[in-house]
Amino acid sequence: MSRWKALQYYIYARLLLAPLMLWAIVTLVFLLLRATPGDPADAILGSRAPLEAKEALRMRLGLNMPLWLQYTYYLGDLLKFNLGSSLISEKTTVGQIIGQHFPATAELAFFSLLIAVVVGVGLGVLTATHPRTTLDVGGRLFSIITYALPIFWVGMLFQLIFSVQLNWFPLGTRFPLSQSPPQTLTGIYTLDSLLSGNLGQCLTSFYYLTLPSLTLGLLLSGIFERMVRVNLQTTLQADYVEAAKARGISPSEILWVHAFKNALIPVITLLGLTFASLLGGAVLTEVTFSWPGLGNRLYEAISLRDYPTVQGILIFFGVIVVIASLLIDVINALIDPRIRY
Repeated sequence: MSRWKALQYYIYARLLLAPLMLWAIVTLVFLLLRATPGDPADAILGSRAPLEAKEALRMRLGLNMPLWLQYTYYLGDLLKFNLGSSLISEKTTVGQIIGQHFPATAELAFFSLLIAVVVGVGLGVLTATHPRTTLDVGGRLFSIITYALPIFWVGMLFQLIFSVQLNWFPLGTRFPLSQSPPQTLTGIYTLDSLLSGNLGQCLTSFYYLTLPSLTLGLLLSGIFERMVRVNLQTTLQADYVEAAKARGISPSEILWVHAFKNALIPVITLLGLTFASLLGGAVLTEVTFSWPGLGNRLYEAISLRDYPTVQGILIFFGVIVVIASLLIDVINALIDPRIRY
């Protein structure tokens, strides 16, 4: 069987597994939400509301039905791409909530991932080329510390230092309340301001984006630093690298042309796994910095026991992670001939 034919079968298999993964995510989210303590009727009406009013609300929302029947109706709605409506504001659908808040999360996630890759890969190359030195030890400590530190704690620490003490960056939010935000085209302020030709709004958007994206990006960069350092050190000791040295090829060419590309293959795989961590970290970062993204809206929905909103946002995140993992697997299979299908 040719490699291209085998690759096609591999892609088909991954595409068939994707719906099963999504079904597992949907089922798990549905069951876990129902298993958590608390009553949505209490969250909406208050604990002191009459029992008759609470029971009428549960009946209107379908919460009094058996669990299996709720699950059946919910799966039917999902097949129609209907995520339901918010329990807090029934006139607002979950799809509208996602469309309104996701651009802010996407903007934060993109720049955080950019910082994580640039810092992590740069430090990884630097430490890998200076083994058993103070720089190498510092890189190892950096990866351990950034992996262990809680995101919300680092966010509050950065706010205390850079916002309160030094007054370099704003405490939170996405854009000054005293100014009009960029004209909504995509919902991503930095892109919208560039498309409308307003450089001032673009710089302001970057200014408000810097501290939260730096917080999330630095804490994720340690994963890339460790992965690049370990793989690059292993690659630099490979036989083909020794052969390149024997042929008189310059050290810089050996590093960037021969070793670096092979060391990046596991990093590409890591991108898909990091994406899930990025979305999880975005929730804590958005809450800490009052960033009006989907993670912050998810936190509010959890606090208010808004089942449809929580389910819809988590399933939306799940779809993104599944698609990202599928794309990373396919890209990795295309560039690495050692993979067997």
